[in-house]
Amino acid sequence: MRSMLFVPGDRPERFAKAEASGADAVIFDLEDAVAAANRPRARVEIANYLKVSERHVPLWVRINPIETDDALPDIAAIAFSRPDGILLPKARNGDDVRRLDHWLEVLETAHGFDAGSIRVIPLITESAQAVLNAASFAPAPSRVIGLTWGAEDLAADLGSLGNKTEAGEYEPPYVMASTLCLYAAAAAGVAAIETVDTEVKDMAAVERRARASRRAGYTAKLAIHPAQIPAIHAAFTPSAAEIDWAQRVLAAFRAAPGQGALTLDGKLLDRPHVRQAERILAAAPQR
Repeated sequence: MRSMLFVPGDRPERFAKAEASGADAVIFDLEDAVAAANRPRARVEIANYLKVSERHVPLWVRINPIETDDALPDIAAIAFSRPDGILLPKARNGDDVRRLDHWLEVLETAHGFDAGSIRVIPLITESAQAVLNAASFAPAPSRVIGLTWGAEDLAADLGSLGNKTEAGEYEPPYVMASTLCLYAAAAAGVAAIETVDTEVKDMAAVERRARASRRAGYTAKLAIHPAQIPAIHAAFTPSAAEIDWAQRVLAAFRAAPGQGALTLDGKLLDRPHVRQAERILAAAPQR
């Protein structure tokens, strides 16, 4: 999975278009993109679509924060339609994630679903408190498959005038939040998923930033517009040169099973390079 595309939960005319956009997953939003008065209708629209969709890609739902009065109604309204996953916004600490895990366990049992079949990705840096609690998100319940972060709500919480420089790069407080997300995901043994890019015109900039994210350790990225999908996929799909290198690394170590280190292309390689090669091939298109 390289991309997850948001679509407002109260815009059902966009649901099929989002599923056909080329994104690797779709997230129906019940939080920021939907006014409070529209949430009851949005829950019904999402649940109805989940029941009839052929699920060409995984279909996720972003609920409201766990401490709000909307969170449990969100979950209860859509669980019977079996979303592929739940995006949990504004998670304050690991306890919020475990609370959601317990809710889903109850609902899966009530509806006869396999335990853990509804996956979870928490947004873990949308407040200063959450940033300071980043370590609490690891370890995570087994249904958690990734961690992601947010810069827009964090900026509001910090009282920042903005979160990026004039060149479009994140200011230090947000680089720190992103870095903590990477560490927490690695510690939890799950994927690190990059936050949204608000640029919807300059796709070269979206791809450039996405490539930097992949280099840092992210494996996928959230998207807010279908136009961003090709740029994100270009950034997160291993190149032919990367695939060739990875294949040669693994072949070299297979040919020398007793060696912990060896030389390839004039460079010394050891076990961390094997892990890197395995990750590249796991992300490569399947032929």
